[in-house]
Amino acid sequence: MKKFDKDRLILGLAGPVLALVVAIALTTVVLLASGTNPFEPYRIMFESASYVDVQVLIVNQAGTYYLAALAVAVGFRMNLFNIGVDGQYRLAAMVAALVGASVNLPGPLQIALIVITAMLVGAFWSGIAGILKTTRGVSEVVSTIMLNSIATSLVAWLILPKNFGEQPPGSNNLTTGEIPESGWFPGLSMGAEAGEIYGFTFVAALCGVIYWFVLGRTRFGFDLRATGASESAAQASGVDAKKMILTSMLISGAIAGLVGMPTLLGDTHTYSLDFPTGIGFTGITIALLGRNHPLGIAFSALLIAFLDKSSASLDQYGYEKEIATIMQGLIVISVVVSYELVRRYGLRRQQQKVGEELAAGGAIRTEADSGPGSGPGSDSESASVSTNDTNDTNDKSDKGAAL
Repeated sequence: MKKFDKDRLILGLAGPVLALVVAIALTTVVLLASGTNPFEPYRIMFESASYVDVQVLIVNQAGTYYLAALAVAVGFRMNLFNIGVDGQYRLAAMVAALVGASVNLPGPLQIALIVITAMLVGAFWSGIAGILKTTRGVSEVVSTIMLNSIATSLVAWLILPKNFGEQPPGSNNLTTGEIPESGWFPGLSMGAEAGEIYGFTFVAALCGVIYWFVLGRTRFGFDLRATGASESAAQASGVDAKKMILTSMLISGAIAGLVGMPTLLGDTHTYSLDFPTGIGFTGITIALLGRNHPLGIAFSALLIAFLDKSSASLDQYGYEKEIATIMQGLIVISVVVSYELVRRYGLRRQQQKVGEELAAGGAIRTEADSGPGSGPGSDSESASVSTNDTNDTNDKSDKGAAL
């Protein structure tokens, strides 16, 4: 049975907790500097979150954020920085919406077709960066940023009425057409006023379980983490590092393709110009704050979703709702600083423990060397005296025989 490591647990929690404390403190300083009450916005946000309809919005948003963070975390565990999640999920949602609106299959088949299409498109778009990384050594940071821009332009072109989009009568918005009701993912109703929790939110939670199992309990997950820790060491042990890099990018892109599904299948049922954007970049914050652990990512997703949805009512009381945006930005900065501080403290603590263990081992050996068997009157000394006495007796016997 694996021994519980208290120090590891404390160090694991210290980074996120320190980051949140610092972010709240800095936000309070900003509020004070702007001449506003530094505590009233927090009270308003918590009061807003006590309503069931806001809680439903928070849970739905957290499910979307969770998928985005998982997509980023897969890359992080491989030591890859997939910044292209934003472009991957928007392109995947747009193509999946086009496919879903063009066919009308029985419910499960229709949903499966839309979801698989989204995953394949996301994997394809991230796979471009993976191929460039493994064949030409192009940094995935550069390639995914460029692919984000290309995806934005491609979506804008595809949704034009002369191509695949539609313009509803009397509206300036452009859509891909509505997905038939057979392709709507059923949700959990929380009442007429509160609305419903997206059914795909539970799929997001299932993805977290699969992420935990695959990366923590399978040979593939071990190879992935080993390659991320040291590519040369992984190659020396027989792991194809380039294959792992490409596979990780494909998996990350496939998960990114699911990011738009809660909204597409549970709310809008179409892709339009006002479809949510920027979720991929928020996923980076959540993955960092959650330390790439499925539970940590879940709590981080709920926190960021809470800041998003509970801050909507601030402007009704004369406070800018951008306070939540400021706090999110400060969390990112605080995460980087706090994790580095915790890492350095962890190294010093580890060195201290090793020193204590070496000192304890030296004390045990010293005590053993100076124990009862090594001093005057010991068994070894008695054996030496007995041997000398025997030799003297033999010498006397020999002399007697000679005489």
